Amino acid sequence: MVKKWLPNAYLCLIFFFLYAPIVVLVLFSFNASSRATGTWTGFSLEWYVELFEDRQIRGALGYTLIIAILSTAISMVVGTLSAIGVYKLRKKARGYVLNVNYLPIISPEIVTAIGLMILFQSIRLNFGFTTMLLAHIMFSIPYVILQVLPRLYAMDPNMAEAAMDLGATPWQAIRMVVVPEIRPGIFSGALMAFTMSLDDFVISLFNTGNGVTNLSIEVYSMARRGIRPTVNALATLMVAIVFITVLIANQIQLRKKVRG
Repeated sequence: MVKKWLPNAYLCLIFFFLYAPIVVLVLFSFNASSRATGTWTGFSLEWYVELFEDRQIRGALGYTLIIAILSTAISMVVGTLSAIGVYKLRKKARGYVLNVNYLPIISPEIVTAIGLMILFQSIRLNFGFTTMLLAHIMFSIPYVILQVLPRLYAMDPNMAEAAMDLGATPWQAIRMVVVPEIRPGIFSGALMAFTMSLDDFVISLFNTGNGVTNLSIEVYSMARRGIRPTVNALATLMVAIVFITVLIANQIQLRKKVRG
């Protein structure tokens, strides 16, 4: 009897540990109290109204979405082409390239942030929208490569060669044969790049300029000025955006599987 309920209890405990902070955050974003934490005094949408009336918040949301969309699109293209190039390398060279690709992933974010900041300073690039966008593209590409490569390994290696034997150019073979086969990996990489861009704080903080901010930096700034319920509302909004993105992605993948 114990063997049956113990794994379920352990699983419930893990989920509680992971999601209880998020549930509390969302709950208190609807609290009528003027304090971000404390006792529940009643349901209210006041803090969401105040949030959307704040021009600075709307600007941060706009920058967040624009940078996330642009960095996802660019890193998806560059990462996919890079993955195809890595796939074509010899085994030894491929190992070296993949080890280099792992560096931005395993390195602490603060190291990547400072490295990018020094790079932009050395080429005398003005900090602002461009530097933040470039930073997001740079840290997203390695993740796209790692998502696409497994699909390339699972693909029949002779398909592209057969297409070229039938008269297709290398670019046509990639566009019409390889890309449709690895599309799930490309989609997964794009989803990861988008969610990471929405969530990034450290790299964005070190590589932005005056007047350009995203939601993560705005939450940090609001928390430093004093914890107010609007911080909970803004954080809840970020959670909702990520959740809806993942939900839509899962629905698209599920429909593709059903049609297949």
